[in-house]
Amino acid sequence: MSEHYFTASPESTHRYAEAEYVYRGERLRFLTDAGVFSRGEVDFGTDVLLKALPDDMAGRVLDLGCGWGAVGVSVGKKYPACAVTMCDVNERALELARKNALSNGVRAEAVQSDGLERVEGPFDYILTNPPIRAGKQVIYRLFAESAGKLTEAGAFYIVIRKQQGAESAVKYLKTIFQQVETVDKSGGFWVIRCSGGKQDEV
Repeated sequence: MSEHYFTASPESTHRYAEAEYVYRGERLRFLTDAGVFSRGEVDFGTDVLLKALPDDMAGRVLDLGCGWGAVGVSVGKKYPACAVTMCDVNERALELARKNALSNGVRAEAVQSDGLERVEGPFDYILTNPPIRAGKQVIYRLFAESAGKLTEAGAFYIVIRKQQGAESAVKYLKTIFQQVETVDKSGGFWVIRCSGGKQDEV
């Protein structure tokens, strides 16, 4: 079985490619690579997630499973009042995320972490396009860990395809969050907003 992007140290040959993206009027340029999710472009699901975020953001923001930094760098560029942290298990992804933050003039912390294990909360926003191919057990662990890392008024935003388990994810999320709502549906992708983490149950 070939490695996937939820791998700490990808062994695939480097194949760099640039990606351009405009987020709410901010033009961004990213360096991407093989062994990291969505080489060469901002994928459709991430675009749907970013467009579904609030019109104004401030406070601490975590890009969970950041890949090469599309979400964290875009939010940090548009909303400089945000203190952005990006985390991923993938070393190659984090190296790219750091470079992309720097090249786009965004101050952000990048942390290698399996889930939120090495990430210090709490956060006002946790944002993720989760690594579906890592499996439901991994994904649901990320959801549960996120519930315990939010501020009291914080929000957890997830994008997931309907055919890859969005409906069952909503059912699970309702067991660990007080409020769960689907805030957007585009092209088969659902953006789910969760708040009021039931931290005593995590």
